[in-house]
Amino acid sequence: MSANDLPPEVLRWMAHRWRPEPERMGLLVIDMQEYFRPLASGIIQNVERLLHAFRGSGRPVIFTAHGHRDPREDGGMLAKWWGEVILEGTFDHRIMGELGPREGERIIPKKRYSAFYRTPLEEHLHELGVQDLVICGVMTNLCCETTARDAFMRDFRVFFVHDATATSAKELHLASLMNLAYGFAVIVGTEDVLRALAPLSSDTRP
Repeated sequence: MSANDLPPEVLRWMAHRWRPEPERMGLLVIDMQEYFRPLASGIIQNVERLLHAFRGSGRPVIFTAHGHRDPREDGGMLAKWWGEVILEGTFDHRIMGELGPREGERIIPKKRYSAFYRTPLEEHLHELGVQDLVICGVMTNLCCETTARDAFMRDFRVFFVHDATATSAKELHLASLMNLAYGFAVIVGTEDVLRALAPLSSDTRP
């Protein structure tokens, strides 16, 4: 894997430079919902590029959508911590229109940081033949990092896209990348993922 302009602090702690295997790759797009548009605006283009490449290669794409029906019943500690949640059925709950799932692409609803917590994600990934899980979306240090750690604990190889994940502060983003690089995930860039998928691609347009 190329360093692809990774910060030196991340490179210092990079435990592995594994390459994802195209035939085993799947893309997990975490919580790219209208609620998060302000902080995700800088990564939308790269998420679009990843979606285009996975779809053109015939590899699976899975979305998550965070939402609650009644925070008093299903908010748990998350609602107590933040004091507000995304309510299902609202505009904020929608996945951004330009990233909208296509027919056959599953949306996994979730109510906690991890996309694996009380969801069918693990079983769905196995059904799709995914072993190398590529993670993008928001927020780097909350839902994305927690999901990456849980994926590692379930024996998936995790590839975390540093320029297609975002959070509220650069320091938090960098801290997550360093922690993940040390013990949970291979940190990659969007270009790294596109190159890995190139042998399968049926559409070579930029």
